[in-house]
Amino acid sequence: MRKVWLTVRSLLLWAASGIHFAVVCMILLALAIVIDPRKNDWPQRVFCRNILRLAGVRFEVRRSPGFDPARTCIFICNHVNIFDPFVVYSAVPQFLRGFELESHFKIPIYGWLMGRFGNIPVPDTPNREGLQLMTERAKAALDSGTSLIAFAEGSRTRNGHVKPFKKGIFGIAQKYRLPIVPMSIVGSYQFFQTGHWMLHPGKITVYLHDTIDTSQIGRGEVDALRQRVQDIVSAPVEESLRDSGRRGT
Repeated sequence: MRKVWLTVRSLLLWAASGIHFAVVCMILLALAIVIDPRKNDWPQRVFCRNILRLAGVRFEVRRSPGFDPARTCIFICNHVNIFDPFVVYSAVPQFLRGFELESHFKIPIYGWLMGRFGNIPVPDTPNREGLQLMTERAKAALDSGTSLIAFAEGSRTRNGHVKPFKKGIFGIAQKYRLPIVPMSIVGSYQFFQTGHWMLHPGKITVYLHDTIDTSQIGRGEVDALRQRVQDIVSAPVEESLRDSGRRGT
């Protein structure tokens, strides 16, 4: 009986959130044509938060005492499912943009929208010129007061655990002395798992950890920085998975 209820519930929630997504996306697209998205940030935030509400998830943000909400940073977090962009944008109290595969910018309408909104292209096939251009664009965005989000695992988890972080984004942070905020998305895997379609009742908690200053970190310490951030991000995620296992959920 519970499975039938979950199935019906998921179908209704997908329908509600899908209709909302389609309608509001068209409105945001129209606004982006005539208004700089940076000057029209609040509708995007309302849109993202409503996506989560309509998907049936409860939402909470926990900020560490050492998190500086006014400081432009690179936010680095775990990658769980397709709801991550909505979760991130609902949680971070700053103007924020992300990295997007270069090929996505060639998709009709969507690609123009991503470019208009200020996302940073990432080469599909890494090469020196493409990576240099990506780095320069990221630096320019941060210099203009735009914080960036990076999913350092490179792909979504299939078992809920945080996969090893890739080194690239940490090299950029070290090179330009850019502050990093480790960010943990907890409970999202229990809510919706990549490869499945069921939406389970649950709560997503986002942890914004202490801001890490990189101004004194040398090139030889980049790997240690990567591991440090991964450990911080992983800790509450792994604890949540252990708790879920003990409860049998």
